[in-house]
Amino acid sequence: MRGGQQAMAITEKQVLDALAAVRDPDKGGDIVSLGMVSGIVVRDGNVGFAIEVEPARGPRLEPLRRAAEAAVEALPGVVSVTAVLTAEAPRRQSRAAPTPHAHARPEAAARPALAPGVKAIVAVASGKGGVGKSTVAANLALAAKANGLSVGVLDADIYGPSMPRMLGISGRPRSADGRILQPMENYGVRCMSIGFLVAEDTPMIWRGPMVMSALQQMLRDVAWGELDLMIVDMPPGTGDAQLTMAQQVALAGAVIVSTPQDIALIDARRGLAMFNKVNVPVLGIIENMSYFRCPHCGQRSDIFGHGGARREAARLGAEFLGEVPLDLAIRETSDAGRPIVATDPDSPYAETFRVIAARIWEKVSENGARRAPPRIVVE
Repeated sequence: MRGGQQAMAITEKQVLDALAAVRDPDKGGDIVSLGMVSGIVVRDGNVGFAIEVEPARGPRLEPLRRAAEAAVEALPGVVSVTAVLTAEAPRRQSRAAPTPHAHARPEAAARPALAPGVKAIVAVASGKGGVGKSTVAANLALAAKANGLSVGVLDADIYGPSMPRMLGISGRPRSADGRILQPMENYGVRCMSIGFLVAEDTPMIWRGPMVMSALQQMLRDVAWGELDLMIVDMPPGTGDAQLTMAQQVALAGAVIVSTPQDIALIDARRGLAMFNKVNVPVLGIIENMSYFRCPHCGQRSDIFGHGGARREAARLGAEFLGEVPLDLAIRETSDAGRPIVATDPDSPYAETFRVIAARIWEKVSENGARRAPPRIVVE
């Protein structure tokens, strides 16, 4: 609630009426009449929508996006507003008028490369939540850095970003020109996350197209610079974010994180199958929370079973990259923004992550860092 007033139910019509006052600086008309507004979501006073623009105009329309957010934010009862610019590619010509290049989308050649200075992009994924994927991703990034690589981390989990906390980074990214953001950095690793751009307690109510646009912008409109490796912390599951990364980014490969129990392995199998279907090489499987060793008596307990991911990897013909124990030190350091690879580099757990990171880089180098982006054929 704002100003102590009782929250009012916001309607889509109210949002559109407010946006009708926002004018396109180039076309002169308002963004509603011009058909630029799409994907409106209203939930408990939280409003989200997309503004569709031509790709060539996208980089200079940030003031338009801010004006649209301000117009809706002024409505009584609005708690938060999130607007994103989505760059719609030109529609291809009809079959009746083929072009000499009819076997490829005309816009494909004109689309700017995403993160062009990054040699290899590796997705860290899981079929389900709760398996410690983000903890593994953060420590793998720091392990690759410790192995001598220049590393960045993209937090692709729009609905539940955790990298700001995992890497102990706070604040907002800066921009010298109002268009390209400077990545945040800690422990010598560059990072970008939607968590830097919205308040930690702000609910993300975006639909698929808004999520896809946000991911593209965090790759394209961030000054990543020259990196050997980018680790992408994927959201759990096999939804829009995973397909966006797999289909529009030249992923060098994917790493699947699972726990040993059967239910997690079923979901990991789905994730592996998805990457196979979109021709992204699966570099291997990591078994997280593989076992628990009591810090007091030293006795080992296989709380979730043990070796399930190794057996599943063998069954599916994927490499088993290693096992990471369930340990209080790993959990505490990650929650505190002090990952164990950076703060206790001599620990056996840090050594485990460094060995896995070295093997991932070895496989990426063998495969030839950048995978060719998918080619869409028009029959």
